Amino acid sequence: MSAATLGICVLLAGCGQQLPSWRNDKLLVIVPDASQGAEAEFERELATIFAEHLHSTVELIPSPPNKIDRALRRHRAHLAAASLRSEINVSALHFGPSYQTVREQLICNRDHKQPRRLADLQGMSLAVPVGSAPEAALMEARANFSPLKWESRRNTTTEGLIREVSDGTLDCTVANENRYASARNYYSNLVATLDIGTPSKLAWAFSRDVDPALYKEAQAFFSRIERDGTLNRLLERYYGHNNRLQTLDAASFIANINQILPKYRNLFEEAATLTGIDWRLLAALAYQESQWDPLATSFTNVRGMMMLTEETADRMNVTNRLDARESIIAGAKYLALIRDQMPERIAEPDRTWMSLAAYNQGYGHLEDARVLTKRMGMNPDSWADVKKWMPLLNQPGYYETLKYGYARGGEAVILVESIRSYHDMLERLAPDATAFDSNAISYRLIEPLKRLLR
Repeated sequence: MSAATLGICVLLAGCGQQLPSWRNDKLLVIVPDASQGAEAEFERELATIFAEHLHSTVELIPSPPNKIDRALRRHRAHLAAASLRSEINVSALHFGPSYQTVREQLICNRDHKQPRRLADLQGMSLAVPVGSAPEAALMEARANFSPLKWESRRNTTTEGLIREVSDGTLDCTVANENRYASARNYYSNLVATLDIGTPSKLAWAFSRDVDPALYKEAQAFFSRIERDGTLNRLLERYYGHNNRLQTLDAASFIANINQILPKYRNLFEEAATLTGIDWRLLAALAYQESQWDPLATSFTNVRGMMMLTEETADRMNVTNRLDARESIIAGAKYLALIRDQMPERIAEPDRTWMSLAAYNQGYGHLEDARVLTKRMGMNPDSWADVKKWMPLLNQPGYYETLKYGYARGGEAVILVESIRSYHDMLERLAPDATAFDSNAISYRLIEPLKRLLR
């Protein structure tokens, strides 16, 4: 099986009207642009795996949702992997199998009026991106409530509108539950007040005159990845953090403390002795990165317990990233190196939280986020302020003005907040003052944990 080769081109006529053969040349796939965050990353990886399934190379074409229909009709791509609602009535499109069902939700600021029914929206400002799934959901809802009004904006994103809601400059917007759950990690004043329309069944889109053989391959592909667990693993990787700290996941974490952590606790404690970093924080970082799996490997070849890149492993003199001890010691030293690199004026615990963000996205991107925070008149030495602006590192209007460019800043914020929660749980469940007794940790602790996570 040949590895898929990624290429990016701009969605212009220059990409060509005559499609290359997907069998012998390359597969052209429209994907969400990078500003769509986890959704874009998910679709890009899924499209890459599909190309490998076809033994083909792939060229990824970023596009806003309102241009996908036209691009497929003009044969500028073989398909669109863009988290589209398969229920939309677009005669030019043919949808593949549904791979995810999500609810479109009305997102408002919890400090302001919270509409509980469509009629409550009268007199409130409501906006969604033009041509988007939220717009389609509102059109469906208007069939049941004709006075419903909203603004369909061009040149904006759902993430940008969510930020406006958080800032109080827009009353409400609509987003699917994955985007809402992700946004709550860094906009704590958001609330989903009601579902809009029927749940969306997401699917890939093809032109009506799609090659039947390609469509059949797509059907076989989705059947295979659903059967072998690949689809579930991808959904967990990109969206799992949205629900990671719900009750069932707390139970799973406790089970892993019982079953897995005892094998590696001495290594985390050794790393703590070498670096001065709490072993439980290192364990929380490792759990967030790999669920304490020393053989974990991502599609970008980040590997091991601490999910080290090849560059970081070389820098920390690691010979085998899949060796648990090497990975934990190197990850701890790298985190300490980042922590010590930051200005002395940054106090704890902000220093630690920012170090974790830099561990995920790189020190340069953390500095960009701090520069942006200062520009916005907020404190660049406060994690509470920096985490509000770091997600904007994937927005061209912001990252193009910064030294280190594009970054998945929202991913870093989610990582830090998840680690903080895991660390809090470990402080309660595995205190330093007592010997580690896995039998003492049971599911009876779920209720206290639920209170802890509120």
